[in-house]
Amino acid sequence: MTNKTTLHQYLTEILGDAFLQTMYMIIVPTIIATILGFILAIILVLTKPKGLKPNKYVYSVVGFVVNIVRSFPFIILLVALIPFTRFLIGTSIGETAAIVPITIGAAPFIARIIENALNEVDEGLIEAAKSFGATKTQIIFKVMIKEAMPSIISGITLSVISILGYTAMAGTVGAGGLGKVALVYGHQRFDTAVMIYVVITLVIVVQAIQMLGDYAYKKLK
Repeated sequence: MTNKTTLHQYLTEILGDAFLQTMYMIIVPTIIATILGFILAIILVLTKPKGLKPNKYVYSVVGFVVNIVRSFPFIILLVALIPFTRFLIGTSIGETAAIVPITIGAAPFIARIIENALNEVDEGLIEAAKSFGATKTQIIFKVMIKEAMPSIISGITLSVISILGYTAMAGTVGAGGLGKVALVYGHQRFDTAVMIYVVITLVIVVQAIQMLGDYAYKKLK
């Protein structure tokens, strides 16, 4: 720790603010990416060859887009989306600007997780719902999503942890948060104490996310 920055100041001003910035960059993209992921997953499940409404063209196009975005390493995606982020937000620097690439990077990943969970639902339940005259919408929301929810929650938990990693990378290119603290106050100043505090904070956050996800999984199963 440097002489100019006391431990108390560091914990309350630097690390505290960085923690809040990181949580902001986790919560907002997770909500938006989950909504987008559900939409993409439902489209893929509906239009797959043996889906409720098969459409090979829609399935192929949506699947292709999802796979293309997923194939990008996040740091490359982050840089590639700078012009789009600047157009959308007005700047490519800061926590709010980081939400754009984080959301775009996470949505396809979440979509595949939800799609896989929905595809694992017992075909017998779907056929039973059809025999009772359930509509496609009812089958998707009242049968498939309801049955797959524990797996979806488990997958989203892993996605949130991945998003935490995205925020750390975004922080190294001007987005703020714990990633920026590790780079500016730790790496560039050769301050080992700062790096230790950041690592401990990240470990605690990951454990908290995993515990909440495990609790929700057990409640829904």
